[in-house]
Amino acid sequence: MLLLQDTILPDTVATAASQSVQAAEDLRFIDLLIKGGWVMVPLAILLFLGLVIFIERYMTIRKASRDESSLMVQVKQNILSGRLDSAIAICRNSNTPLGRMLQKGLLRIGRPIKDIEGAIENIGKLEVSKLEKNISILGIVAGIAPMLGFVGTIAGVIRIFYNIAQSDNISMGLIADGLYQKMITSAAGLIIGIIAYVGYHILNIMVDKVILKLETDAIEFIDLLEEPGR
Repeated sequence: MLLLQDTILPDTVATAASQSVQAAEDLRFIDLLIKGGWVMVPLAILLFLGLVIFIERYMTIRKASRDESSLMVQVKQNILSGRLDSAIAICRNSNTPLGRMLQKGLLRIGRPIKDIEGAIENIGKLEVSKLEKNISILGIVAGIAPMLGFVGTIAGVIRIFYNIAQSDNISMGLIADGLYQKMITSAAGLIIGIIAYVGYHILNIMVDKVILKLETDAIEFIDLLEEPGR
């Protein structure tokens, strides 16, 4: 009889443990998000908006930052050979920020160097503003998402006290729903904010590199026009 009890007891414990694990596995990730309440909707919108802006800007800036050394070589060769029309056509066909800057400078050849520099600088500012378009929205998302998470935290605390007041009883079942909402919204807001913050600075670093490259090429172009014998 004792042997039978020793055999049944471990089996019962193992079965109970298995059922507990199974119950934990049944709580899917989507269920956790749903327990976050209505705050998860604006947080999901912010996440979607941030990802769309980051991917679109990343691709645009990456395209603008590609190596344009061949363009500079072709433009320089045509200028030294006196083929300005060919140099302008090459810049127009490149369809890049550098190409548009050089094209504006080539169209100003014959005027004082200061006028050429001013024209190139103005086009450069316009191109940089195009690259920076919507990047500031990522900064806004990085600031708003944690705040929304905090709103969810407050809503969760209110829900806990409301449940207690309605039932006039304190139990883990009543507190659990509010705690779920409190913790899930806080975590989601922080995660989305961190993602947006990192994406914002990555894009700004990429833009700074493009600006440095454009400035370097613009200086090289002006030096080419100022070479003796031009």
